[in-house]
Amino acid sequence: MALDGIVIANIVAELSGKLTGARISKIAQPEADELLFTLKCAGAGQVRLLMSASASLPLIYLSSVNKPSPATAPAFCMLLRKHLGGGKITRIWQPGLERIIHFEIEHLNELGDICHKDLVLELMGKHSNLIFCDDTHTIIDSIKRVGAQTSSVREVLPGRDYFIAQTQEKCDMLHTSEEEFRRTVFTKPMKLAKALYSSYTGISPVIAEELCHRASLESAQSANTIPELAQVHLYHIFELMAEDIREKRFTPLIVSDAHGDPVEFSALPLSMYDDLSVTRYETISEVLEQYYAMKNTVTRIRQKSADLRHIATTALDRCRKKYELQQRQLKDTEKREKYKVYGELIHTYGYGIEPGADKFEALNYYTNEMLTVPLDKTLTPAENAQRYFNKYNKLKRTFEALTELTEETKAEVTQLESICTFLDLALSEEDLVQVKEELTDAGYIRRRYTGKRVKITSKPYHYVSSDGYDIYVGKNNYQNDELTFKLASGSDWWFHAKGAPGSHVIVKARGEELPDTTFEEAARLAAYYSKNRGSEKVEIDYVEKKHVKKPNGAKPGFVVYYTNYSMMISSDVTGIRLVQ
Repeated sequence: MALDGIVIANIVAELSGKLTGARISKIAQPEADELLFTLKCAGAGQVRLLMSASASLPLIYLSSVNKPSPATAPAFCMLLRKHLGGGKITRIWQPGLERIIHFEIEHLNELGDICHKDLVLELMGKHSNLIFCDDTHTIIDSIKRVGAQTSSVREVLPGRDYFIAQTQEKCDMLHTSEEEFRRTVFTKPMKLAKALYSSYTGISPVIAEELCHRASLESAQSANTIPELAQVHLYHIFELMAEDIREKRFTPLIVSDAHGDPVEFSALPLSMYDDLSVTRYETISEVLEQYYAMKNTVTRIRQKSADLRHIATTALDRCRKKYELQQRQLKDTEKREKYKVYGELIHTYGYGIEPGADKFEALNYYTNEMLTVPLDKTLTPAENAQRYFNKYNKLKRTFEALTELTEETKAEVTQLESICTFLDLALSEEDLVQVKEELTDAGYIRRRYTGKRVKITSKPYHYVSSDGYDIYVGKNNYQNDELTFKLASGSDWWFHAKGAPGSHVIVKARGEELPDTTFEEAARLAAYYSKNRGSEKVEIDYVEKKHVKKPNGAKPGFVVYYTNYSMMISSDVTGIRLVQ
């Protein structure tokens, strides 16, 4: 969910209460489109305010974390330090429910006179910006300069007047009558939810869906077909929400799915997600910091693993093509036995073949059926027999060589598929180190000898079942081998998703018979940490560790077992305690 006008209203209410009168102590620019203010507040001490005009992730919140800054401050940061250093925030406000926040700041100029400046944060997706203006609304500079070649609607350049670009005619939900609401929304031949968010500033698609849900109306129904009584009911729901915003009755929350991954955040209750996990917070800053920390983790790891992912997927595609080619070549060798039989039949019945014959019929004593054997009429029967034996021997050698090569290629495909799966499951940079080491050991990455050994800090996941049994989950193939063949004893239980790349899961049985609940929880972990994560039902193989073997020369993480149990389980790991 993007920051909509309602979330911005919650942010402004929170910041106004905490930061009005605060002094600007430090200004840093950790990223090209991000500012970090250190503020001194009366009674609250020192706080940090993070503002980001990122095109992909615009945000603002009070942060508890300091971020490293570049050695040389960018020009925009130096400009703000010059004008706003030591300044006092006098007012924080939002025009209507626009995704815009104004920070009015009072400071002293070089002559000691009191001056006022306006720092404007626009949180509008790819058009997000931080614009610094004087008290006459003239732009001094911006973190992103926008010229006429980039935008025909508004230039954001030093010396230009600042104004809000009105590219859409939308109404203000905080000041609308029932008549205006019905005229604006219910005359549009479009889905009801779309009619709501396209008609009123500050309403996101999620809030539009929530309004429909509260009014017990289908959001996909056409707005111009809604009955009159339903129109009145929806307006009353709409007005109650607007009153909550006007009175600043906000309820910051995060909605999470069954895996604990964040789905949405909001400044108002979302009753349409009652079937999911809802966590409420004291402040909207906590929501944004927590939500974006989760999202940033996934995004950052995706970026960090991009090169490894490219190497692994490229090698996987190449191996799959090689495997398919080898399979076709292997199929071609199936006719080798036929050539052997042809040669033997010619030797057996060759005395009856007339010179110049291009075929002859003989009884195949292997199947007791008549068989027609093609002949090269330019060759003698002995030469024809030798030709077929030569073909047989060639295909036999090819079969023997290809059988070994095909097994090697299949093992390589399996290894690369598991590496791709573990790249998808990685949650930290430390998790990527061993995956990279495996790619290096396998020859997909050239090893650079720096004289230093690769430091491995990543450890397997450690869970505790509801019955108190320790469960360990490997994050990569090396950890899978370590868990199965070093940590686990013979009577411990081993779990793995059937026929899919994924983690080895070990339950330390302590020589006891495991309860059914622990079996199910270990199976759910095996399903979650596999390629089939997210599936409603995943087939899991489980067996005592003593039945799991590693063939000589097998790839990391590859094992075999011949007796096992199986169960179908979901990949939901909610409620299983992770030991940090």
